[in-house]
Amino acid sequence: MKHLIAMVLACVSAAASPAKADGAVTIDQLAWIGGTWVAERDGRWTEEHWTAPRGGLMLGVNRNGAGDLARGFEFLRIQTGADGVVTYWAAPAGQAPVPFRLTASSADSVTFENPQHDYPAIITYRRDGDRLQATIAGPGGVRPMSWTWQRR
Repeated sequence: MKHLIAMVLACVSAAASPAKADGAVTIDQLAWIGGTWVAERDGRWTEEHWTAPRGGLMLGVNRNGAGDLARGFEFLRIQTGADGVVTYWAAPAGQAPVPFRLTASSADSVTFENPQHDYPAIITYRRDGDRLQATIAGPGGVRPMSWTWQRR
């Protein structure tokens, strides 16, 4: 009977966990990115909006500007690839999407990389409470740039 209870508890625990049996990260584990994030400083603004994960997909859009004028935009998506690896796709200013494969993840941060891409080659998101920080960098972490948004 003790073995049966232990098996049931193990099955319930495994079913509640969003991780795949092989330890791969799933889209659902990145739900903390979802929402509306904004920053304003010295008349400039930037915002990023992410849908909640559903069907192996999160959709995002980023725009930035100054005053009443938008200066840039980017279409984003995080999607599970056919190989099961979570991939971040970035399409700045309507350009063709560029893939960045997930290389590291924790409860409040995720890193995507594409070593063949000139800049950025690394994209990292980190959450701290009601703040979300995105950092991009070139190969080896050179020329980092960061944005920090507040949840709206």
